[in-house]
Amino acid sequence: MMQTMMNVLVAAAVATGGGAVDVRADMEKIVAGDGATAALARVSDGHRTWSGAVGVRDVERGGRPSPNGYFRIGSVTKTFVATVVLQLVDEGELALDDPIERHLPGLVPGGSGITVRELLNHQSHLYDYMSEPGYSTNRWRGDARFRSYRPEELLKVAFAKQLPDDGKWHYSNTNYVVLGLLVEKLTGKPYGEEVRRRVLRPLKLRHTVVPGDRAGLPSPHAKGYEPLPELVDATRMNPSLDWAAGEMISTAADLETFMTALLGGKLISEKSLREMRTTVATGAGFDYGLGLQAYRLPCGTAWGHSGELIGYQTYAFRTDTGKSLTLSLNPSTRNPTTPEVMGIAVKALCGTSPGEKG
Repeated sequence: MMQTMMNVLVAAAVATGGGAVDVRADMEKIVAGDGATAALARVSDGHRTWSGAVGVRDVERGGRPSPNGYFRIGSVTKTFVATVVLQLVDEGELALDDPIERHLPGLVPGGSGITVRELLNHQSHLYDYMSEPGYSTNRWRGDARFRSYRPEELLKVAFAKQLPDDGKWHYSNTNYVVLGLLVEKLTGKPYGEEVRRRVLRPLKLRHTVVPGDRAGLPSPHAKGYEPLPELVDATRMNPSLDWAAGEMISTAADLETFMTALLGGKLISEKSLREMRTTVATGAGFDYGLGLQAYRLPCGTAWGHSGELIGYQTYAFRTDTGKSLTLSLNPSTRNPTTPEVMGIAVKALCGTSPGEKG
């Protein structure tokens, strides 16, 4: 359904000559329709940038959200982790088609038949621990949201079950927990420190955080909520349940810089970037590479990743023509719909060039 809706929206945008890339009005419609309490976006064509934010920072106290605010990026974390793994491939520490058993012996059931590549593109067929009640940070967990988890605990939950042998593609957060442990085994350092050393510091991403057990977000930030059915403040939580699969915090400007550097070949070799952009069909409205989602559009392919963690939804994408979109939404009493989100994506990535920020 997502891909069909995107195709319809793209066709409409192309037919009308492209929508305006100032997407404030579109975000305001989402907020007005109770799809979000706040939203921020950053749109660039590689030369000029528009950014803006709408809604309220706090539904009780009010306040305007900042376009430069921090937010939880959820599964966009996977792209950072995949980048580190591919850097290790470039350094000769491993190969994509190595069985994970070679590097983490005895850890993964059936690990001799699961490759690093299959972990990166979710073809490992490992059960997703977040499918278990109480183990998903996309749902309200009460006081348990402040509990600290170790990656080995998450894998114990995952390995207690198996997926049906259906031959289908299965997105699984378990894959990136294993990859986080792989980074730690090969480097002797915490995976978060390797992300900081290899990606954040070289790119000067001073507003991107690997939080570990820290429950809060840096300021400024819009609060995240969960309807129960009344809105409950879900901003503070211990993200260790996501770990290398989705714990990171960032800003729109930092994510744009990261995606531009990665897809521009500044972080990994040309060969590894080709591998990263080699995708498999998913049936989920996008194709999936090595830590990258690919949305096929008539105006080009949108590369990047989406992410969700209770109270926050993130979309960070770039096309080969140099246009980029970073969008953060704080869902309200309902989640934003696919047409609402993809309508913004089409305007930003298939529309006209953005004007200077006013």
